[in-house]
Amino acid sequence: MNRRDTALDVFRQSTAQTAYVNSMRMTVLASGSKGNSTVISSSRTRVLVDAGLSCRELLKRMAIVGEDPATLDAILITHEHIDHVAGLAVLARRLNIPVFFTEPTHRAWVRMLTPRTTMSYAKWLDHVQREKEARAASVAAQEEAGIDIAASAFRSDDPNATLELPVEEELGDSEAPKAIAPKEKANPAHLPAVEYFQAGTHFCIGDLDITPFTIPHDAADPCGFVFEAEGIRMALATDLGYMPPNVKLALKRIDVLLLESNHDLEMLRDGPYPWSVKQRVLSRVGHLSNDATAEFLQKDYDGASAYIVLGHLSESNNAPELARISAEQAIAGRMTLLGNRIILAQQAAPLESIYL
Repeated sequence: MNRRDTALDVFRQSTAQTAYVNSMRMTVLASGSKGNSTVISSSRTRVLVDAGLSCRELLKRMAIVGEDPATLDAILITHEHIDHVAGLAVLARRLNIPVFFTEPTHRAWVRMLTPRTTMSYAKWLDHVQREKEARAASVAAQEEAGIDIAASAFRSDDPNATLELPVEEELGDSEAPKAIAPKEKANPAHLPAVEYFQAGTHFCIGDLDITPFTIPHDAADPCGFVFEAEGIRMALATDLGYMPPNVKLALKRIDVLLLESNHDLEMLRDGPYPWSVKQRVLSRVGHLSNDATAEFLQKDYDGASAYIVLGHLSESNNAPELARISAEQAIAGRMTLLGNRIILAQQAAPLESIYL
């Protein structure tokens, strides 16, 4: 290769990089029932939406697609289900970045990470008896030492005492040496910083204008997002049982749309899930079927997107080609090289970044 060819290669690379300086980018790291995570970037800001894989796997997938985790400004959470938050705490602490939730979602996530156990009645009685014996031993020791003990110092057993104790709490001998007491466990829900937002109220992170919207799903306060920067709009709408009017309105004038197409109705009905799970998926707080997604694309979609990314495809109850064909038939003649291109997000591997 001569010097002229080398110079041309450098120029092409420089031109390609410059073309993306004033752009937005969506990178779907994973989408499905085993884990969901997407990077949304503007020229100055990068956020991660959901962290549904382990920290190690998320970092691995970011490396595969050339996303530098050190440049992330924040993590946003759609809802508290495990396939959206599995690696959240570890990743946020490792990168030392804030996490944005709705307040009910944060509370639900903290409860999920703080397991508690309920005592049986027999165990509670045993606990009470041991407390009595400990108090009696303490009184006897003070009497021997000549200490006058007021009657008011005694308390009767509280019949309304809570039976719920943290799992890590030990009900050991009260006189056990403090030196050998077990160390206090670290708080599994600790995060570097927590910020709250409300569905329907837009907020900003850097130059990203973000509008969260309520979605119908069986979580504490689930939401989707619209991201806007430099005149480009990208949206994520997965994990919703149907398409209510507010979601249809939010998904207008979107340039890149990540939209759920979870299951094929016949495959779900004939599939391996227990009937109770099938009922949940089919409910109005479950997941969008291929047919429901196609109905939205045919009747309510405005045709404005350059790319439609079909996400959260069930590995057990869907086939990628069924989802693709259903969506393509719904948008019919509106598919072109410059608009309404259908892409399928994957569970096992990240997608190449979509630039606009």
